[in-house]
Amino acid sequence: MKIVTLLENTARRPGLTAARGLSLYVEAAGHRVLFDMGPDGAFLENARALGIDLSAADAAVLSHGHSDHGGGLAAFCEINSTAKIYLRQEALGAYYAVLPGQEPGYIGLPPELERLAGRFVFTGERENLGDGLTLFSGVEDDKTLRAVAPKLQERTGEGFRPDGFAHEQHLLVEEDGKAALLAGCGHLGIVNTLRAAERLLGRRPDVVFGGFHLFELTPGAPEAEELIQATAKELAKGNTVYYTGHCTGDWAYGRLRETLGDRLRPMDCGASAEL
Repeated sequence: MKIVTLLENTARRPGLTAARGLSLYVEAAGHRVLFDMGPDGAFLENARALGIDLSAADAAVLSHGHSDHGGGLAAFCEINSTAKIYLRQEALGAYYAVLPGQEPGYIGLPPELERLAGRFVFTGERENLGDGLTLFSGVEDDKTLRAVAPKLQERTGEGFRPDGFAHEQHLLVEEDGKAALLAGCGHLGIVNTLRAAERLLGRRPDVVFGGFHLFELTPGAPEAEELIQATAKELAKGNTVYYTGHCTGDWAYGRLRETLGDRLRPMDCGASAEL
């Protein structure tokens, strides 16, 4: 099994382009899977620089309906005409960042993606894709183990409402006794997501790639310290190695690393793991 970060907010490796977003690539059990596509087509250039041929990918997964994860979907479909695209029906909703005193900012998927609907496979709370690939959603939301994100909202016919993240899903990959969890942003909390994966696997995964959505915490604030300490305590259980970045935030990353040490690693462009 091999997992590679195609695109992320940071690029320490020469020749790779960074952008606020996420795109991961997985090779396992004879499958080549693209997980998220970043905000635009930059991930394609990075894939080529890394020697990865995305035209040969046999599946694509959209973790949720935000443009920094799905904005590059049309670009992927231009170079790959066969891979099915797995997403939640709710990912096509109207998602916004709503801040006091400002006009709501649209952060959902580009509307023109509707023309690709023939490629879409809408997923339920658990989808077995075969050969050790499982998509799951329906994470139990223990709000004490996730950062509150009141600005993230969905527009409905009745107006704006808090995003319940029904559009979010995660990928479990199993091969030769090893298991990996891929999580786009973990809006419902990386600990809650990890616990859901553990219930499916019967154990903790060996490696996790994904954002932890802690970047908006206020360093030193009591509620931020409480969440970081609780998260670090839970992640420290077992021997899982975590690759994270994107929406985790530098302060949260540094604080978690105080507990996790080398088990917490940067998920910047080109970062990879082989199991």
